[in-house]
Amino acid sequence: MPEIKVDAVVNLAGTGKPNFPVSPTHSGGSALSTLNTYSYTSSGTEPSSPKNGAIWWDSSNNKVKVYIDGGFKEISLNTDYPAGSPPYLGSRGFNIGGTGATNTIQYFDISAGSGNASDFGDLLLNYYDAAAVSNGSRIVLGGGYSNNSPAEVKNVIQYWASATTGNATDFGDLTVARHHLTAAGDATRGIWAAGRNSSNLKTNIMDYVTLASAGNATDFGDRTINGADYISSTNDATYSVFGGGEQKVPPSGGTFTGYTNTLDYVTTQTAANATDFGDRTIVTYDTAQGVIADATRGLFVGGYIASSPYATNVIDYITIASPGNATDFGDLDAARAGVSTTSDGTTGVMMGGFDFPSSSGDHDKIQKVTIQTAANATDFGNLVSTSVGYYNGSGASGAAS
Repeated sequence: MPEIKVDAVVNLAGTGKPNFPVSPTHSGGSALSTLNTYSYTSSGTEPSSPKNGAIWWDSSNNKVKVYIDGGFKEISLNTDYPAGSPPYLGSRGFNIGGTGATNTIQYFDISAGSGNASDFGDLLLNYYDAAAVSNGSRIVLGGGYSNNSPAEVKNVIQYWASATTGNATDFGDLTVARHHLTAAGDATRGIWAAGRNSSNLKTNIMDYVTLASAGNATDFGDRTINGADYISSTNDATYSVFGGGEQKVPPSGGTFTGYTNTLDYVTTQTAANATDFGDRTIVTYDTAQGVIADATRGLFVGGYIASSPYATNVIDYITIASPGNATDFGDLDAARAGVSTTSDGTTGVMMGGFDFPSSSGDHDKIQKVTIQTAANATDFGNLVSTSVGYYNGSGASGAAS
């Protein structure tokens, strides 16, 4: 019978049969079937006849599973990261479109602490009032208004790799064309919420995509507010929160009810209608576009208000996992609306925005805060010019390499 000769045992741990990446064979060439062997399968269906320790990447559900004692057990990846950056954020910040409509994508290094933006590439068309979300390696932008012929509200979703300078590529379409919308997500799924449609009507629509897979959006549910636009958002790894805006009831030509401080939220991986979260500290609209957040805290920045000076410098924050009202965080350098925002999970960055009441012209200003330290914003740097991306652009972040 076949024999395995061992001259010396240098280590011994545990009990049972040894595991080999490839089955040893005897002199006749057949495998020794009594030995456990490592196996890995990537498929949409469960592998047949697995052995203990077999690894299966369930490509239908994007899950890792291991075969143990007669069944596949899911391996849960830990997303409890009270310190440090959520994995879907990166150190490369983006300012996207804006200024009546531009196709410019700008980028900069958030982790550097200061610096000016550089040109990254171009959008498919000129856009403003679009909304972006990221999975850490891909920036995905949805909706917006384009002044290219024909000038109209768009349903286009486009994307680019955050680590590679270049132009945007078509991804798919939203379920409804709209602008003045917002976006949030959890690295796997991106959600677009509310906005104004091509008939100039405010909506409560939410739709979503799987960020790693180009395709059209799918209906997610409805917001608690009947119809609103100019809203903003934040998120953690579980929840997406939407807030503020201008509303009418009903949205189709109904009575203007003014601006709102309402916050509502959804569980990002569960398609359903939104639930009330609480209120912002101020009633405003056209607050920042883009997510400032870490593992626990989300920020909302600036916006228009109903009385002079008709904009606010207020920054407020919520604890995303705990529904409730927002708390004051600090101030921008001036009252600003139409700001673009992003973060790397530690530093929040605010870009551009139209300042009131002076309209000083410093619309290229980039400011920053430390998300876990309530304080006023400080200077970071500048966008590529005072006219590009200063108003109603969108922000996002992703990996630089």
